[in-house]
Amino acid sequence: MQHPLRSLTAAIVAALVVSAPASAGALNAATRSAVAQRALGLAQGPMAASLRRADADAFVSNDATIDRNGTEHVRFARTYRGLPVIGGDFVVHSRNGQAVGVSQMLATTARPDIVPSVSRDRAIVEAGAHFGTGFVGMPTARLVVYARRGSPTLAYEVTFSGKKADQTPTDMHYFVDARTAAVLDQWDTVETAVQGPDGGASPICAGAVAKTGSGATFTSGTVALATVLCPSGNYQLVDTTRGNAFVTNMGTQTFGNGNMMVDADNVWGNGQKSNAQTAGADVAYGVGMTWDYYANVHSRNGIANDGVGAVSRVHYGRNYANAFWSDNCFCMTYGDGDGLSTNPLTVLDVSGHEMSHGVTSRTARLVYSGESGGLNEATSDIFGTMVEFYANNPNDRPDYLIGENVYAVNPTGLKALRYMFKPSLDGASPDCYSGSIGSKDVHYSSGVANHFFYLLAEGAVVPAGFGAGTSYNLTPASLVCNGNTGLVGIGRDAAQKIWYKALTTYMVSTTNYAGARAATLSAATDLYGVGSAQYNAVAAAWSAVSVN
Repeated sequence: MQHPLRSLTAAIVAALVVSAPASAGALNAATRSAVAQRALGLAQGPMAASLRRADADAFVSNDATIDRNGTEHVRFARTYRGLPVIGGDFVVHSRNGQAVGVSQMLATTARPDIVPSVSRDRAIVEAGAHFGTGFVGMPTARLVVYARRGSPTLAYEVTFSGKKADQTPTDMHYFVDARTAAVLDQWDTVETAVQGPDGGASPICAGAVAKTGSGATFTSGTVALATVLCPSGNYQLVDTTRGNAFVTNMGTQTFGNGNMMVDADNVWGNGQKSNAQTAGADVAYGVGMTWDYYANVHSRNGIANDGVGAVSRVHYGRNYANAFWSDNCFCMTYGDGDGLSTNPLTVLDVSGHEMSHGVTSRTARLVYSGESGGLNEATSDIFGTMVEFYANNPNDRPDYLIGENVYAVNPTGLKALRYMFKPSLDGASPDCYSGSIGSKDVHYSSGVANHFFYLLAEGAVVPAGFGAGTSYNLTPASLVCNGNTGLVGIGRDAAQKIWYKALTTYMVSTTNYAGARAATLSAATDLYGVGSAQYNAVAAAWSAVSVN
């Protein structure tokens, strides 16, 4: 699957968003401020050296959590002489006002001179040579310090927006060296399910009354849906129990936010692709299950942890076989498939996948390029799969296959976009880590993290339908990279909590695979203790995919 728009390079976020501790209520504004100020004092004082702080660095807090034991974790963006430092973000960990540790990838205090020798216009031209024609509006450029790899470099961040040939919105960010005009890096902030939206939101009717409707979905059977009744007598697909999340119909358009889905009898769809409401019912159900999963498993109140629901847009484009998340409109968007080999992309694990892109964008902000991009993609696969297990819908039985219901012809149900237990079954994703993995498309470099998660949760166990006597003929030995066929899983509950804790507390925008191993070990320590069975299983599962 490809993934939706996320503004990953918007590094400075002024608002402080704080997650409540698992055993306590939400933090009030005074507590948030106190947590942020304590962490800032540590960052500017005793932790400055470990944070590679230069004299002109400044820090802005943008997220915080507090553990049950009182440990505080505060995320910071970094600027240097007022310029965003791309790759300079970090997390301060402290308890009782004392430093516990820091999570970051920046390894130097070196900073560049901030006077460019290349003009802004030339930087736009150099980036434009990579983007090509077909952009919408005027490209933008701003000076930044690029510090994702190597010595920090003064660069222009140039952004081109437009649409790809397959109708997917694109919001490409290029980093152009402000001295040599070389393109240092690039990534798209539209994150898709398989390899950005615009316009304003459709209005929810005034005087709406919450109701419960029925949805005949395409893949999940008949389900209950939260709706509202408008004074006009019509119902809208609005969920007041989940932050007023709502569904719109794009009507094959690729711009704007479409029209609010409206119905006269509160019975949505008929289970067939030919009925326009069926896709709306599927998505409303999938988004609701994902919201509930995060709330009940991870104590997270919506995508941004602020109780605000997102917009879901269905029937995007013509024969569009993809789905994506966009931070720009805080929305998820779904195509109807190509009309031949693919179904609508509104299936449950895709909804969980796309909504999880939003969670990543509001926590670790994993850059959608290189190893961090693979981890971003894997996070959506992992949580999309866990949503499927959470829903436990008999019409869409949970498994470790990604997007199996997207295929129009799949009689055995075993064909999928990705296979978490053996990523190479898709023909492109590696099972085991290598130093070149960062050069792959993020939908393939994600395979190693997917593989790790499966082994952590289930162990070296071949899933039904893939073992001896099948065309796949997998064995425990074929599921591990180091011969550890005795690897035992710790179960989905512990595995998903470790990954969520690592994402929200220890990963940063440029976390790579080595950093992900460290982050999950730290998360396992927090949750279960260093040297616990869960901690040891995390280490063993990473080694089983060659991340040592």
